[in-house]
Amino acid sequence: MSIESARAHLARFGREGDVIETSGSSATVELAAAELGVEPARIAKTLAFYGAEEGTSILVVAAGDVRVDNAAFKRTFGLKARMLRTEDVERLTGHAPGGVCPFANPEVASVHLDESLHRFGTLFPAVGNAASAIELSPQEISEVAGAIGWVSVTKVPADRV
Repeated sequence: MSIESARAHLARFGREGDVIETSGSSATVELAAAELGVEPARIAKTLAFYGAEEGTSILVVAAGDVRVDNAAFKRTFGLKARMLRTEDVERLTGHAPGGVCPFANPEVASVHLDESLHRFGTLFPAVGNAASAIELSPQEISEVAGAIGWVSVTKVPADRV
């Protein structure tokens, strides 16, 4: 199961004991924020896109209140932002929909962190299923996830500025 692989990944960093398992679903930003008692922006959502090569994915970890800026995504990755179809999510990320996270991903997935994360001291990414999270700083997310690097591919919607 996905939470077990994510927990095993976190164990390599001594963080497996920090996993928070919620009593209700945390499959969306709003549900996760309610379960954890934090503002939605502090939920570190992992967005999953098709990569440039067949059978690869690009995972972008971003603050919960932002949206993908398609032009910035194309400038950064050289391709149009296409979210993974439900039937491809688990195969290309290692996790089922609602639990996609930047931990314990297959080799075909590359993890990138969006600059929007820097607005917060700590955030809450999922840990492999739709009822889990862990509180980490942006730097800790980078280290634990083995992220390729930082990108700027999102924007805060006008109605939230």
